[in-house]
Amino acid sequence: MGNSRNKKATAFALLLVFTAVSTGIILPYANAQSTGTCTTYAFVGATPNPIGVGQETLLWVGISAQLSTASLGWVGLSLTIEKPDGTTETISDIRTDSTGGTGRVYKPTMAGTYYIQTHFPEQRMPTSAGGIPANTTMKASVSEKLALIVQEEPIAYYPGVPLPTEFWTRPINAQFREWSTIAGSSWESSEYNDAPDSPHILWAKPLTIGGLVGGSKGEVGSGATSVAFENGDAYEGKWSTRMILAGRLYYIDGSYDRPRYTHCVDLRTGEELWSKVFMNNASISFGQLMYWESYNYQGTFAYLWFTSTAGSGSSSVTTWSGYDAFTGEWMCNITNVPSGTRVEGKRGEEFIYNVDLNRGYMTLWNQSNLVSIGGSWGSALQTRTLNASLAYANGTLQTAQRRAWAWNITIPKGLPGSVRGVKLDDMVFGASTTTDALYLWAFSLKKGQEGQLLYNKTWQTPAEWKTGNVTFATYGSSWSQTDMDAKVGLAWAKELRKYYAFNLDTGEFMWEQEVKQPYLDIYSIGARIYQGKMYTVGMAGQVHCFNVTTGKLMWIYNATDPYTEMLWGNNWPLDLLFTNDGKLYFFHSEHSANQPLPRGAPAVCLDATTGEELWRVDGLFRKTDWGGGPIMGDSVIAMYNTYDQRVYAIGKGPSATTVTVGPKSSVFGSSVVIEGTVTDVSPGTKQTEVALRFANGVAAVSDESVGEWMKYVYVQFPRPMDTVGVEVTLSVLDSNGNYREIGKTTSDSNGFFSYQWTPDITGKYTVYASFTGSKSYYPSNAETAFAVDAAPEPVNANTDTTNTQVMPPFELYFAGATAAIIIAVALATVLILRKRP
Repeated sequence: MGNSRNKKATAFALLLVFTAVSTGIILPYANAQSTGTCTTYAFVGATPNPIGVGQETLLWVGISAQLSTASLGWVGLSLTIEKPDGTTETISDIRTDSTGGTGRVYKPTMAGTYYIQTHFPEQRMPTSAGGIPANTTMKASVSEKLALIVQEEPIAYYPGVPLPTEFWTRPINAQFREWSTIAGSSWESSEYNDAPDSPHILWAKPLTIGGLVGGSKGEVGSGATSVAFENGDAYEGKWSTRMILAGRLYYIDGSYDRPRYTHCVDLRTGEELWSKVFMNNASISFGQLMYWESYNYQGTFAYLWFTSTAGSGSSSVTTWSGYDAFTGEWMCNITNVPSGTRVEGKRGEEFIYNVDLNRGYMTLWNQSNLVSIGGSWGSALQTRTLNASLAYANGTLQTAQRRAWAWNITIPKGLPGSVRGVKLDDMVFGASTTTDALYLWAFSLKKGQEGQLLYNKTWQTPAEWKTGNVTFATYGSSWSQTDMDAKVGLAWAKELRKYYAFNLDTGEFMWEQEVKQPYLDIYSIGARIYQGKMYTVGMAGQVHCFNVTTGKLMWIYNATDPYTEMLWGNNWPLDLLFTNDGKLYFFHSEHSANQPLPRGAPAVCLDATTGEELWRVDGLFRKTDWGGGPIMGDSVIAMYNTYDQRVYAIGKGPSATTVTVGPKSSVFGSSVVIEGTVTDVSPGTKQTEVALRFANGVAAVSDESVGEWMKYVYVQFPRPMDTVGVEVTLSVLDSNGNYREIGKTTSDSNGFFSYQWTPDITGKYTVYASFTGSKSYYPSNAETAFAVDAAPEPVNANTDTTNTQVMPPFELYFAGATAAIIIAVALATVLILRKRP
């Protein structure tokens, strides 16, 4: 809450600054004297006031005289704070902004009244402003004392909005700040998602014609039977261009299609928003969410960028073409973009760095600095073309262009190998490998230390590396992974089937992994560092978890193939696609799978700490090696499925509950039947091919059943016979106003549930049926009502003896005998019924 308050206070201060600058408020000073002096008026404020002990308030400090440009400010101001215990605290060396004021966050430590005062020291007006000439002496001044009331009880801040407990869609109201943790884009850390806890499908839509061909083509091709349509592997991958940006999924049909359509789809609903061909069949190069902050404007801009290069060598010219992510309409071009490696900054701005190891320099270009100070990025784009070149054809250099080159720093010359990782504002790491030695180096990017060598070390390899002619990676890269956040570099020795770890802060060797990888991993292997552990997986279909500090093995998971579909092993080869919230997500694919495709490819979610299988479904999803793999954003996984060439969205879906009671009106002592349904109402259930098969809706099922159920609903596998529905809680509000739970029941594979109950009092009842939700579905509920009337009073026997006829003895005997016979028959019937099996 404190951080939130700090941000609010800062925003308030900036708002005052932006308002004054943007509206051009420069007030004339009538007391500007020909003697060259000017009286000043210091002020002090506090927001909020009163405040609780330990909470933050923003102290507003400055004088009433503004300055002429945004880069100027008054200097040397101070605040004196008299505490309730009589001691004094001073905040010194305060510099204002151009409005004449600024803010300081203060956190009081005791209850009572604080007295705060601003002190402005004498200084000169730097430039003419508000009728005050340059070099005018601005006299010292002191503000009145401000009483800051601090109470023991904390004041209330604006309450946060809890994370959604119902199915949600975009746009997310900007007030829901807490939701940022579940609404990441695909290129951001997966931690900005609430990753799916089950393989539940939200929707599926065709990418192109796919699945089984059928007919005579089921008997052709190297003895293969039942072949499928081509899916792009190998070398012609489909769905290679795809991304999720602000809840929208963007993808192209295929790498070689002409014309090449880019589709924009609402990720959570599956609705196609638009489809178009860009430029000369261009594919999106990257998406951008750039937060812009200047004196006059704050906000995030969303773009799709297409890059193109004309010419070759030193005469080549690279252009970035930006398109609006909402409409797909062209916004602007940035021409003469420098060459190098693109990396995203903290605010989404694009940097390009270029490291020249031979000549000993590194440059960094900042896209966002192409806009003048205080300007808006949106306004800048209205020019339609921004030139990133250091000089225009007429030889004039614009300030913004010059400033876009963030720096050109000197670095040590002749460092071996190549750059392996860059972390802005931290360091650059590089390496070179031979069978004799590994060469590791790094230089700093920290402020004031840019280009300084951190280390340049040589690690002598074991003798067996040389004698065994060890290579360092499957596909030629001598460093299979460098994790700049964990500060660990991993080198893979193919023949030894081991990773070797190095500390990127020091260049020192850390460990070699405790056990070897299975032999099949020499053909393909990947590693990822997450939460202090290293995970490896490859063609062998074994997930190994190692301690990233020691290299010690922690656990192994086997992606077992129960039906021997794999021709070379007992496990399914896997790729690790996501890490999120202590979970690992794996999917299967193959470089160039034979036809017919192997059946039963698994999708697996493991507990990152224990290796426990959280969920697994076989035969529902199969990704591509050469096209685009699954991506995640807005807490939904989107993937291209090579089994049927459709795009799928995997995530938690909405449910719907219905309830009825019969009879609607009953008599006390009689029971009623409460019945209803719980169904899956995800967007995919409304698609024609699903809706036609499930005229009464698709049942919501248990998390344990959902994998096989999704195969039945969306892929037309046989209906699973052991499907279990979901638990429904039944409650009533009776005529006495008491709300109480009366029981629980479980729906079946049709979504139907029922419950028999005998009401215990008379009057009106409201019945509530609640499905509390699961890992697969958000909750839902329904209600209905019924009435219970009192039982009718029994009819009393007539005791009036007037005109009563006395029955003859024979008739009395006959009546008694008849009654006895009836009772005997009834008892016999009961005994017979009891003896039935």
